[in-house]
Amino acid sequence: MKTDFVKTLDRYRAQAGTFRIIEVPPQRYLMIDGQGDPNTSAAYADAVATLYPVAYALKFASKDGLDRDYVVPPLEALWWAESMAAFTSSRDKSAWDWTVMILVPDWITDDLVDAARATAAARKAPALDLLRVEELDEGTCVQTLHLGPYDDEAATLERMHDTFIPESGLRMTGKHHEVYLSDARRVAPEKLRTLLRQPVLRG
Repeated sequence: MKTDFVKTLDRYRAQAGTFRIIEVPPQRYLMIDGQGDPNTSAAYADAVATLYPVAYALKFASKDGLDRDYVVPPLEALWWAESMAAFTSSRDKSAWDWTVMILVPDWITDDLVDAARATAAARKAPALDLLRVEELDEGTCVQTLHLGPYDDEAATLERMHDTFIPESGLRMTGKHHEVYLSDARRVAPEKLRTLLRQPVLRG
């Protein structure tokens, strides 16, 4: 049986038009940090072009060596800026900092990660020197599903940040988190499905 984390893990579930409060357990990711507009930044393109070869090398090592096959998890990213208005009212992408990442299954060992890194190095992955594996512990989060172009997220984020979160007795903490459930290279912008997640604290 091939595990598909998007189908089996509750934290990958959300509905458009509905904000949901969930608990997200600690989980490890392949991560690469950068800054700037993801549409024009060479660093962003290099990061994505590095994450996928490592993630697929891990998948095949797990399938061949451990007899545990799985679907490579979707690309995810953390986003932050000095002012959260850079994501909503001003939508200033040049001010964005980011961490692009892909989930590492909990049975994957450090040795397998090292081997996958070596495989990606042989294929000239461009940003391997920036790649790390790190645990992310988000805890309580608010999330929803956005349908459509990425640039249309602002109105949903404003409702999340300025209405739902304060009216629920919560306050924002941590970094804005997106999960890309669609491949933008293959899906029309109006059909993109993106999970939007914001860590919060009560009180």
